[in-house]
Amino acid sequence: MPPAPALAPDAPLFVVLNRGSGRGSADEARQAIEAACRAAGRPLTLRTIDRAHRVPELAREAVASALAQGGIAVAAGGDGTINAVAHAALRAGCAFGVLPQGTFNYFSRVHGIPAPIEESLQSLLTGTPQPVQAGEVNDRAFLVNASLGLYARMLEEREDFKARFGRRRWVAFGAALATLLKGFRTWTLTVSAGGGTQVLRTPTLFVGNNALQFEQVGVEEGQAVEEGGALAAIALEPLGRLAMIGLVLRAAMGRLGNASKVRSFAFREIEVQAAAGAPQRRRVRVATDGEVQWMDMPLRFRVSPRPLWLVKPLDAKAERA
Repeated sequence: MPPAPALAPDAPLFVVLNRGSGRGSADEARQAIEAACRAAGRPLTLRTIDRAHRVPELAREAVASALAQGGIAVAAGGDGTINAVAHAALRAGCAFGVLPQGTFNYFSRVHGIPAPIEESLQSLLTGTPQPVQAGEVNDRAFLVNASLGLYARMLEEREDFKARFGRRRWVAFGAALATLLKGFRTWTLTVSAGGGTQVLRTPTLFVGNNALQFEQVGVEEGQAVEEGGALAAIALEPLGRLAMIGLVLRAAMGRLGNASKVRSFAFREIEVQAAAGAPQRRRVRVATDGEVQWMDMPLRFRVSPRPLWLVKPLDAKAERA
């Protein structure tokens, strides 16, 4: 493992703040960040996201500045903002911090980082860089999950619901049901790993890097993720709309793993492509931590060979489901 990034004694913070994340006020978050840094004597550079397409650019700027000055690149926002900064930090080996402002906050919760801004700032200012696992799909980092097919479409359409009804958990659940009622296609995929190949017919392939999310839906393979060195996948067998809605309800009750139409497995690296005889697609839409983008086939999912250096207290404890 490479050495941890060296932080200056008064390590400066380079924060990328998403004004549109979560239910709280971005102005309040900004004021809290500025006040905490002043009290701790820590230099602060705060970059505010004003256009979605600027997020990767701001993330790269924050990481480059943190590397040059022995500081920490910090994401203050939801999964998309956290993913963008983490992706840049992972590739550069930069110290990375999180001030969670999203709806579910799976990444911060599994690493014991509290949601209230004052508490997460304290965690950041008193923590040290510690190696944590990230996943990759075609070299794009993900911290929580990556998917193609129906689940990726659900995430994309969920954003319209959030814009209309707010960023609440019941809104996300309602958006999922609305997507299911529209219907969905079945994919025929070959999944190759360790010299073996299996064919999957499924409406969605979900790959996770977050033990808490697996625990909440009741899939045991999340234990392999928690132990480290593995990702876990879920594939649903072909089924109709009503049966699919039933599976969503089972997931909400933490009983998805017991369903007969659910296949799950743990792995370190797999390659996914369209099976022979199935419609061949050069590019497909893939969601990484909720952000949907086009990627070339085949898709290669793997545990990142590089650690993400997350700044957190040594005694931080994961939140359980």
